[in-house]
Amino acid sequence: MRWGAGIGLIATVLAISAMAPEPDAGKTVYAFVGVNVVPMDADRVLDNQTVIVADDRILQIGPAGEINVPEAATVIDGTGLYLMPGLAEMHAHIPSARAPEQYLSNTLFLYVANGITTIRGMLGEASHLDLRRASAAGEIIAPRIYTSGPSLNGNSVGSETQADRMVREQKAAGYDFLKLHPGLSRENFDAIVQAADEVGITFGGHVSADVGLARTFEARQATIDHLDGYVEALANSIPGEASQFFGLNLAEFADVGDMPRLARRTAEAGVWNVPTMALFPEFFGNPDDYLGRADVRYVSRQQAQGWANNIRQRQSNPLFAPENGILLMELRRQILKDLHDAGAGILLGSDAPQIFNVPGFAMHEELAEYVEAGLSPYEALQTGTVNVARFYDALDERGTVAEDMIADLVLVRGNPLADVANVRDPAGVMVRGRWIPANEIEERLQAISEAYGN
Repeated sequence: MRWGAGIGLIATVLAISAMAPEPDAGKTVYAFVGVNVVPMDADRVLDNQTVIVADDRILQIGPAGEINVPEAATVIDGTGLYLMPGLAEMHAHIPSARAPEQYLSNTLFLYVANGITTIRGMLGEASHLDLRRASAAGEIIAPRIYTSGPSLNGNSVGSETQADRMVREQKAAGYDFLKLHPGLSRENFDAIVQAADEVGITFGGHVSADVGLARTFEARQATIDHLDGYVEALANSIPGEASQFFGLNLAEFADVGDMPRLARRTAEAGVWNVPTMALFPEFFGNPDDYLGRADVRYVSRQQAQGWANNIRQRQSNPLFAPENGILLMELRRQILKDLHDAGAGILLGSDAPQIFNVPGFAMHEELAEYVEAGLSPYEALQTGTVNVARFYDALDERGTVAEDMIADLVLVRGNPLADVANVRDPAGVMVRGRWIPANEIEERLQAISEAYGN
């Protein structure tokens, strides 16, 4: 399947009428009045609208002077503000059940506080199935959760028989998809693909060296995360040189002229990419600078110091060369742009929490990287809204601001289509109809910071 320039022009229409239907008695009703709507069905803003939400659905949208606000509604003054769909973090990590409960709660809230209403957990376990249910039931403040099962990798999968068994067990357990890590042999990868096709479960993640991009496309892997495998494929003429850290040592040898072909092949295979661009720059900078960043106060000092030590250890390697990091980032931006231009699907994902990728906050860095690579703000925002709904075959209920859609919304102070940085300043977030205003977000963020002694 190919995704052309008209990807945002989907079949969702904002109906306008003079009288809002009264919501059923007992429903929780909100009215965003005088708000500018960023529907994300096109690169446009609808000025001065009223948006009525009843429970978890958008009931009506129309010009502010033409919509009657139900008496039961809690009114939210949207004057000068912008209402857009909630965003997704498609390469998220959810803490293990072994982690302190407060750390888990904080992590989930950090996503929501930054306007993320959907996450795709990339290293799952049984406890995450319970979290998925609790989130769907509104029992906790959390994004909608999709979760993989435990990792399938070169250590956990020792044979084709074991690969087949693990796939079937994870499907039976109820996981949403399979997570692939490096080290899989070609034979074990093929066994995973065959079993996954038979039981009906998708798989995504890394591209193992023995598998390669061509087989990954052939197998129609749902997602390639981190743009894994592309640098290696572009530098495949370098004999005897094993890839280090997603092709860090191979970037200078990459034949960028071959990338449009790989991008077209990606689109033809219907394989999506989750770039995690924000993950990489930190590895090549000064960790002491990162320790002073404003968002780092929302993680423990121990975790932040551990991240800094990880960077120092990598940089102490005699083979480490900062200039290679600059080349790698330039190449990754070119890969991303070529994929986008070819119509290959891109999904917003930063890999958080990870090395100085603070949950939620890293998403803003990810969006900025997409714009740096050459995407427009609208195209960058599509990766976390419409594209995600399309990926999950849920365009009829998510991804845009339209009537009858699920009320996953972010209210921001500036036009995000003018500058994606405006998403950094939410005036409130609505998660399936649950409204969390800016003052509540700030109070909770302050409490998290103080609890960590920051």
